[in-house]
Amino acid sequence: MSRVLFFLFSFFLTATFVYSQPSWPPTSDTLLLNEDLHIKLTQAIHDIYNSKFDQAEEKFTEMKSIYPKHPLPYFLMGLSNWWKMMPYKEGDERIEPYAKVFIKEMETSIEKADEMYERNQNNLEAVFFLTSAHSMLARYYAENNKNKLKIVNHARIALQNLKKIIDHENELDIEFLFGTALFNYYGEWFRDEYPWLKPLMVFFPKGDKKKGLEQLTEVSNNAFWTRAEAQYFLMKIYFIEEDDDAKAYPIAKYLYETFPDNPYFHRLYTRLSYTLGKKQEAKKLAEELLYRVNIGMPGYEEISGRYASFIVGRQYYLNKDYEKAKQHYKMTLVFGEKSEAQDQNYYLQAATDLATMADNEKDIPTARSYYKLVEKYAPKKNPLYKQAKEYLKRTKNAER
Repeated sequence: MSRVLFFLFSFFLTATFVYSQPSWPPTSDTLLLNEDLHIKLTQAIHDIYNSKFDQAEEKFTEMKSIYPKHPLPYFLMGLSNWWKMMPYKEGDERIEPYAKVFIKEMETSIEKADEMYERNQNNLEAVFFLTSAHSMLARYYAENNKNKLKIVNHARIALQNLKKIIDHENELDIEFLFGTALFNYYGEWFRDEYPWLKPLMVFFPKGDKKKGLEQLTEVSNNAFWTRAEAQYFLMKIYFIEEDDDAKAYPIAKYLYETFPDNPYFHRLYTRLSYTLGKKQEAKKLAEELLYRVNIGMPGYEEISGRYASFIVGRQYYLNKDYEKAKQHYKMTLVFGEKSEAQDQNYYLQAATDLATMADNEKDIPTARSYYKLVEKYAPKKNPLYKQAKEYLKRTKNAER
């Protein structure tokens, strides 16, 4: 549920932007249709996706002073703080300060939009922000396993408002096909994946996954402002829901090249390069990823470190450069423990390879110590668990 709710905002927000020569401040009463403002926001939103948060927020703060009663600057400030949270896993304490600002800004955006709507119930700009801000809050509560009542309530309000915008869809261009595509795909997918959300499903169309993918591909190929958003969403669908890395890869490559300082895109592109066997490309991306983790670049954290150190270490291991392989595999274990991902394959394979190298060097106690990690953390159906179990049984007298 949360993925669709998040991307509703980006589809509507970027869909109305068009090129023009900028002036500041804009004069149109309807900010989403103000061409002078659009070019200003285009760069600021690009800065958000490229992790240039200070630059983006400077613009949004300026907008607040010019339009204190409009929901737009508060929404954008909340969005900026959302992307600050994106690279971190659920429960990471580094999320908390960003989450507080995010919630406050989105709630303020809703308050301003409500006031706009009370003055004029035909104001689609107000409806847009009610849809977008409630969607963002629904996603936050869903992804952080917080109050389920808030998830459903925010999603319900967002969808009620979305229907008012969809009624006007034919007046717009291909950019607005994005939202229809998402609902077509996830309207079907949600019912299979989230049975506990049945009380909410009444608000969703039944959907058609095949049609949704076709529409999303059309937007990716032909739209302008929503093209990047559609490609990002296609990447996520192919990578996660469809388990099709080959289709996800070129989209990930595009997003990384467009937003090279975004740790989330960097991480996914690196991982997809590796899983598709693009060894040199993956190693280069992983080395850069690891460098950024080690220098503390914002958003580059333990998950990225685990991916990167394993991918580099694995290349050294396969090339029989065992000392460098050990160095990077040990980093993989450290990053895996810091991110509490000891049951994931990168951690388990690194420990297994470390055990294998130790055994080849006749250092059975060290080999056993690594296999004990595999035995402890690997799912019992994982072949690495069986390998570890057999080795530990075979060498059980070695430590006596």
